[in-house]
Order: sequence, then C-alpha cells, then structure tokens
Amino acid sequence: MSDDNGNKLPDLRQTPLLDEAAWRLVEGRLHDPFQILGAHPLADDSGRWLIRAFMPSAERVWLENGCELSRVPGTDLFECVLEADAYAALPRHYRLEWIEKHDGSRHAQISPYSFDPLIPDDDLLFFNEGRHFHAYRHLGAHVDVIDGVEGVRFAVWAPAVERVSVIGDFNGWHGLRHPMRSRGGSGVWELFIPGLQPGDQYKFELRNRFGHILVKTDPYAFRMNLRPDTACRVAGPSRHEWGDAEWLQARAQWDWQHQPMSIYEVHLGSWQRDENGGFLNYREIARRLVPWVRELGFTHVELMPVMEHPLDESWGYQVTGYFAPTARHGSPDDLRWFIDHCHRNGIGVILDWVPGHFPRDEYALARFTGEPLYEHPDPRRGEHRDWGTLIFDYGRNEVKNFLLTNAVYWLEEFHADGLRVDAVASMLYLDYSREPGEWVPNQFGGRENLEAIAFLQETNSVLHGLFPGALTIAEESTSWPMVSRPTWMGGLGFSMKWNMGWMNDTLRYLAEDPVHRRWHHDLLTFGLLYAFSENFVLPLSHDEVVHGKRSLLEKMPGDAWQKFANLRLLLAWQATHPGKKLLFMGAELAQWHEWQALGQLDWALLEQPWHQGIRRLVADLNRLYVDHPALHRHDFEAEGFEWLDCHDRDQSVLSFIRRGDGRELLCVFNFTPVPRPQYRIGLPRANDYRVLLNTDSEHYGGSNSGPLQVHCEEQPWMSHAQSARVDLPPLGMLILEAVQ
Repeated sequence: MSDDNGNKLPDLRQTPLLDEAAWRLVEGRLHDPFQILGAHPLADDSGRWLIRAFMPSAERVWLENGCELSRVPGTDLFECVLEADAYAALPRHYRLEWIEKHDGSRHAQISPYSFDPLIPDDDLLFFNEGRHFHAYRHLGAHVDVIDGVEGVRFAVWAPAVERVSVIGDFNGWHGLRHPMRSRGGSGVWELFIPGLQPGDQYKFELRNRFGHILVKTDPYAFRMNLRPDTACRVAGPSRHEWGDAEWLQARAQWDWQHQPMSIYEVHLGSWQRDENGGFLNYREIARRLVPWVRELGFTHVELMPVMEHPLDESWGYQVTGYFAPTARHGSPDDLRWFIDHCHRNGIGVILDWVPGHFPRDEYALARFTGEPLYEHPDPRRGEHRDWGTLIFDYGRNEVKNFLLTNAVYWLEEFHADGLRVDAVASMLYLDYSREPGEWVPNQFGGRENLEAIAFLQETNSVLHGLFPGALTIAEESTSWPMVSRPTWMGGLGFSMKWNMGWMNDTLRYLAEDPVHRRWHHDLLTFGLLYAFSENFVLPLSHDEVVHGKRSLLEKMPGDAWQKFANLRLLLAWQATHPGKKLLFMGAELAQWHEWQALGQLDWALLEQPWHQGIRRLVADLNRLYVDHPALHRHDFEAEGFEWLDCHDRDQSVLSFIRRGDGRELLCVFNFTPVPRPQYRIGLPRANDYRVLLNTDSEHYGGSNSGPLQVHCEEQPWMSHAQSARVDLPPLGMLILEAVQ
C-alpha cells in the first residue's frame, strides 16, 4: 500500500495494537489521540516517520512540504510516511493544508498534535491534592504562544471518560476533529490549537465510559455568550490598565474592624436600564452608580452575583459560569473597568459568591461526565430539594480546588475587595432543610458537614493570606459559633457575618402597630446580648423586599406619614446600632412596591418630597457614621456601647451611648406616634448637648418637632450624676453630641 508519491504505508491490519488504537480513534473512543496522531517513528529502524491527521471534513490533505496524505480506506484518517531526511527538513510544528468536502475551500493550520504536554506535572499534582490556588491559570482556555506558535491552549478536568474534544466554530463543532490529550490519573485533558484567537466560540464534547456523548461548557470559561446561547468564548489577555495601586496599597493596611463600612447592595440588571429597557454596560453603570453612591455616603458596593447565569429571575444565584462575568453587561475588561473606577473614587467592591450550590442545567456542571462529578453523588448530600439545585462535593479535592481557585480569581484578576458568601448555613448542616431520614450523618454521627467546614476554613485562610485587607462575609442565618473568628481559634475564619437575628427582630418589631410595641420591646434589646459575639454586618438586603415580603416602606404600619416616619426610624436604628451596615438599593428611594428584578428602580419617586427626605436621611446617616468614630470605632466591641435606658417598654423609648476615640454620641428613639415632652434621660457628662440629627426634621419629611439643644441638670438619673429633659418627636430619633 503506497501513497500518491509512491511512499509505502504500513498495513494497519498487520499491527494489531496499532490497528485497535487507530480504529478507536476513528470511532471517537481513543483515550490518547497523541498515540496515533502527529508524527511517530516507524518501528522498523528505518529512520522513517509516519504522520497522521484525522480530518473528518477534509477531501484531501497535504503537508506543507507538498507530501499528500492518503486516506485510510473507509475512514477520515489521513497518513503519509516520510524518509528521515524529508522529516528532518519539516518544521517540528508542521502545517497541514486541506480542501473541505462540502465547499472545496482551502485551509491550513499547524497540527495540534506536534506539541508536548502543556501543564507541568507539579501543577497537576497540586490540583489533584486540592491546593493549587492558581489552577485557573492552567485550566480553561488561554491565549498563548508555544514554541513561537500563537494559539489557544485548552484544559479541562473530566476523569473516567473515554474521550474529550474541543469543539467550536473553528471546526464546525465536530467532536472528532480536535480530541484532547489525557494526562493520565490526573483526570485532566489538554490541547493546544494553533491559530485560534480571542472571541472564538467553543465547548467540550465528552464520550463517557458508557459511550454517551455529552456537550459541556467549560467550567473554567472566562467568557460566555449572552443567554440563551450557552457557548464559551476564548477570552484574550486583559488589556485593562489598572489605576488603583494606591487603593490596594491602602487596603492592605486597612484596619477594617475599627473603620466605617456602609455597603450599598446592588443588582446591576435592575438598578437602572437604558432608554429601551435593555441592560447597561458595566462602564455605563459605573459612570452612573459611582456618583450616586458617593452622594449617599456609602463606602462600599456589594454586587449581587455577576458570574454568568442563564435565568434572569435567579438574580445570579444559580451560576453556570463561575469564572465568566455575565455577558449581560459586557466583557471581562468592562467589569475590570467598573471595579477600577469605583476604587479610583474611593469605593470598595464586594462580590456575591455562590459556593453552596449550582443549577441542574445539562450543558454546565451538572453530571459533568454523565455521572456526578462536581456534585456529591449521594442525593441526600448532593441535592437541594427546596431550590432544585445541586450541592458541591466538598470532600473531593478537585472540586474544592475549583471553588478555591475561583475565589482567588475574582480577588486577583478583578481586584475585588472581598466576597460575600451566599447561603453558608446550607453548607454547614447536613440536615439543612431536610426531614429525618433525608440526610446522612457525618462519620461521628453529627449533623455538621465536616468537608464543607474544612473548605470554608481553608478558603478564608488562603484569601486572607494572599490578599491582606480583603474581606469575606458570611450570610449565615443560624447560631453556628465563631463564624467570624480565626481558624486557629477553631472559627470558620470569615471577616464578618450577616446579623440575621437583628434583621428579623427589628423588622418584626417595626411591623407591629405602635400601640402594641410595648409587648415586643425585647425584640430590640435582645440583640445587644450577642451583638459582640461575632463581627456583625446589619443587613437590610434584597431578600427582605421580594416574594411577597413587601418593600421596607410597605412593611411599616399606619398611614402614609407614619410609614415614612417608621422607615426613618428603621434607617436610624441600623445606622447607630453596633455593626457594619448594608442597605439594598431602592430603600433610599422609599419604594412602595417590592423589588422587581426585571425592571429598574422607581427613580420618579425622587420628585416627591417624602421620598426626597428618605434619600437625604440615608446620606446624612452615612456621613455621621463615617465622620464620627463614636458610631464605628467599636462596632465589634462592647466598650463602644452603653444603654442609657432599655427598660421603658411602656412608652417604647430606647436610649443608648455610642463611644469611640474619647467622644460620645447619645441616641434616643421614640417608637410611638406620641410626642414625649420633657422626657428625662441620664447624661454621661455635665454638658449641654446639641442635636446632630433629628429624623423628624422637615428636611427628611417629618413634622419638625423636637429640640435643637438640651440643657444639663444636676439631677441623677439612670446611674448618671446628671440628666436632661428632652422633647422627643413622635416616631422620631435624636442623635445628641455634648457641647464643648
């Protein structure tokens, strides 16, 4: 058997091992395509080389030296034999030229099967051990230059399958055109394809051990198409030139525990839309959002998940592209510009992160190899029945590494200032939202998810070690101990934890008709019994204004005047209570309706005086919180708080002192619509006091009752040697500062 140039070809039928491997390649079942494809010396010691290419769409194929490859009868496998001198004259990374069957067009490409293994063995080892912090630099699709050849290297973890191929618009989405090299027991497959460029679309095609063909998106894809298209795109190297070096340097030295932190929670898709109701680009959002956040006095924004997700209604919490900023708002560099612009204007950026579960979409992580891979194989540990999602297998090193390197990726590549970790409680408990018999105890018979706990501790330790000053914040709704305590103390290692108890108790109290609040007084005072057991954030988040829970304004009882007055009390209670602050967008507008994720905020409300008043109050409260150390220096320490009077349930009045840097502020709340003239409070100093803020001021839409200044009297009261009589406004709050 000879080719058209008279070169003798080996008879595959006379080489059983080669014959078997070749036919497995043809059938798409070969585990190692490099065993057949590319250049291989003949075993006859003649010095000749056999060159093979599998070209399903080709009519004819040539080497760049003009030698035509012959088609193996009945297959799309092409091959030729070169004498030693002809092979020596051929470039190592030789070019193949071919004519397409369907249209006769001519093409050329350097053979992908002329390159050595890509990922160093040590990196594969670290990945398999679950401790490769930068695995994202190796897995996924990366534009690269290898041996002077430009192209894209691909790598994916898919153990125990027969074949993995790269498919895309560059090969007609044909699963046999670019089969990948198996890196053995690591479970990683890789391939460098010359000539590909940023923007090329791709996926992976897998043939699993049962012979089933699966088409999957790249778990490490850095860019994906806009839904409903599910293809990945090759992302080029970032061209963004960062300008936040000063910010990052200051962050590394930031004493965040004793500095103000007021967070504006944002859903980018519904904060504002363009004039046609479409999504804004990350850059345009930043140009509009940053002035608004600065005007309101917030120190940080928290973005609800910007990772790619198929369903708008999931708000980003059902992620299919953990490394890909959602295409709804632009490119990865557009998001980098957004964060950089925030930093240049003194605003930190926290990203929501969802390591607790992922959706069942067949094209993504779910049953990635046709079997559970990223999810725990036991449905009693691998399924969230309430949410219809799947739970990561935290005990599998490569899965843990996927999440760990993902966390590193967002802080390193996008300069995020921290991660707010979603649904931590669901990760900690094996019986979370499960009835008896629906969960499996751990090895010690307990309900704690030991693997998830270890994962969270390791992730927090790694992030805090690599990125000094960056924050991790847990949304954890139970009484799990030491969530925000260091791992070396036995804690989970988070910087802070959402105070869900404070949120629930506060909203429940304020929803009560004021005439009944005397019977629920402890809902406001109880929180101070545990306020310093963790580093708490006080959240009034998106979860509280959806699914029939009503907006913050509509939660308030009474007529319209009382609703606004009660909302002002809520905002003041949050601003002066120990703990960092988080407020969901729209609260500053006093929206009447619930948050609508498919629309935008009701900006027209700002034309109405009462709504303008709420905006002004939010801004003034934030500025007081930032400017006065008494309100933030000891957010996490008992020395910064003292009750003046927590016992007056009959009149629903509460008063306390906030301290910091040797200064004090007095906060007095009247939670009834009844004015309290000449209400006596104890004073820590023998000074007159001036009113820094009165929520009942007409500036905020109030009735403008209440004093401008109060005078000290030498009458002991509530353990203090002096006191004052204060005219308390109805449903109002006063912040008092000693006159120096």
